[in-house]
Amino acid sequence: MARPIVPSRSGLRARYERRSGRLTTLRQVREALISLAGLVGRPVTNQAGAEIGTVVDAVARWDADTGRYPPLTGLVARVGRRRAWLPIEQVDTIDHGGVRLRSAQLDLRDFARREGEVELFHEVVDHQLVDTDGARVVRASDLYVANVAGTWRLVGVDVGFNSILRRLGPAAWRTRPTPEKVIDWASIHRLGGGDGELTATRALRASEEGLRRLHPGELADLLEDLGRSERQALLADLPPEQAADALEEMQRDELAQLLREADQAEAVDLLSHMEPDEAADALRELEDRERDELLAAMPAGPEARVRPLLDYDEDRAGGMMTSLLVRVSTGDTVKQVRRRLRNERSHEEDLAGVVVVDASGALVDDVTMTELFLAQSEQRIEELIGPPWPVTVGPDADIEEVARRLVEARSSSVLVVDEDGRPQGRILADAVVDALIGDRGRFRFPRRLT
Repeated sequence: MARPIVPSRSGLRARYERRSGRLTTLRQVREALISLAGLVGRPVTNQAGAEIGTVVDAVARWDADTGRYPPLTGLVARVGRRRAWLPIEQVDTIDHGGVRLRSAQLDLRDFARREGEVELFHEVVDHQLVDTDGARVVRASDLYVANVAGTWRLVGVDVGFNSILRRLGPAAWRTRPTPEKVIDWASIHRLGGGDGELTATRALRASEEGLRRLHPGELADLLEDLGRSERQALLADLPPEQAADALEEMQRDELAQLLREADQAEAVDLLSHMEPDEAADALRELEDRERDELLAAMPAGPEARVRPLLDYDEDRAGGMMTSLLVRVSTGDTVKQVRRRLRNERSHEEDLAGVVVVDASGALVDDVTMTELFLAQSEQRIEELIGPPWPVTVGPDADIEEVARRLVEARSSSVLVVDEDGRPQGRILADAVVDALIGDRGRFRFPRRLT
């Protein structure tokens, strides 16, 4: 089931503005598009008009300095039995009929790809890409190049099924672009190289910015739609915290498969950046041997937060809670507590408040973020203690009891305490909803004002 993601008004406006400034929206560019699939196999002629070979591929430079639209550095041509290299400086014209060179005298060197270059037809066409504007996985049916201000650049990708038919049909069809199906290249994130030498991490920074704008649920959908190698490439391109957020939104069986596909170090790193309850849910989907190996390899801090959760059934309070708590004492000042919270900013979505405990570790109160925000910096926590009092359940409480206590108190979370009243974890309202709706989807209450 698709995740219930509702983009904000500002997000929709920003997405529209990004699209409106793209090259393929310009009429002169759209009318000058050259189909790469149509160009392959077309003749290469010298200045005198004599045919010297046929086009095999176009090569683009693909690094952080190329901007949104990679420039062509040259063409690969079949000359006799050789794959010859034609630098773009030697090319006079490129059109639907083929390529004409500037000179009749050429040094037709054998093609050897340099670092940072990509053979577009062989390494990108028919491969999976990520459209960051549309938040979807696409497969390139064709690529389009155009001369922009005197430089030949890759400007678009065609993902239409008709382009595949066009490539399979008569040669005369292949040169006919279908610009209505073009996705502007500025919104594309390429997932590694065909031979593994290039990765998108070293590729276009503009596409990485597109990834960072995506909602975790959108990234989760992308990960579920990608093939194994492309999925690993996309994860490698994401900051650890963003990758962990995306994994938390994935369907459990898909997440378990992803962890099995990753090498142990990568899987451990991902689990360590996930929220403890989400990491525990992921580990429950694995075989005992797989789970034990990953737990043993985890750093001490994340392992200590995750392992206790696995002792509880997932349909009990102990199995639904997150063990991430910020414990404070009555003598702490609001300023001190705020400083501690800043150190936990990466876990802000799981922090509904701070837990006040006494000298024995027993629960005294649960101070909300709103109370901390409104309090004076020099106030002591003891001054904030009072009703409404925390909603608590034991670790063996079932989902029905947790939901009932949550509704009765009109609260956004429930604290899980042991028999001595010591807080063990917190169950957020969205975790309760997830448990109640089961396999019908996942829900996230918005906690950030964006």
